[in-house]
Amino acid sequence: MRTKQTSSLVEKTIQFVKETLKNAEGGHDWFHIERVYKNSILIAQGENCNQLVVELAALLHDIADSKFYHGDETVGPAVAKAFLEKENTPSEIVEHVVKIIENISFKGGNEPKNFYSIELAIVQDADRLDAIGAIGIARAFHYGGYKNRKLYDPKIKPNLHLTKEEYKNSTAPTINHFYEKLLLLKDLMNTETGKRIAQERHLFMESYLNQFYSEWAGEV
Repeated sequence: MRTKQTSSLVEKTIQFVKETLKNAEGGHDWFHIERVYKNSILIAQGENCNQLVVELAALLHDIADSKFYHGDETVGPAVAKAFLEKENTPSEIVEHVVKIIENISFKGGNEPKNFYSIELAIVQDADRLDAIGAIGIARAFHYGGYKNRKLYDPKIKPNLHLTKEEYKNSTAPTINHFYEKLLLLKDLMNTETGKRIAQERHLFMESYLNQFYSEWAGEV
């Protein structure tokens, strides 16, 4: 149940994230956070969970994405922890949110899972939903442009068995990212709501790829 105190904390977190990410890359900016936040709340409606943990983790999950910090995965959790402690957040809430941030990312999809909670499952699904479908496609190509990657190169085949380090350091064309991550996410969803939404977005990506290859070959 939302109290005046928790509402104030969530609002302060929103303002902190907006200010921190005001110059962020377009696929990892405040609007990405807002979409994940809204989807987390939607998914949480069907789960028995700590709503405050879900909201705070959704808002802070990309406060310092390691992609923009030379691969350093400790920055995000540290920034989130410092902010929450400054706001006198209960230690058990801080610890749980930090654990979610540490374990939410895809990392090539082959990393062992060292932590689980329903709150992590909810926020992870919400984050992954924003990586697929129409917005997921837009984000993929935006980031590819940001990194000056090719759209597609038929000679460079997707690597479906990337290690964590290979995934982090990949310079492959953006189309490869569909096979190395985006098309895999449907089957990695945790919640029934996440699975349902992912199915529709997955089909949209498959349709997009069919159109892409037809246009690339000059067939349409």
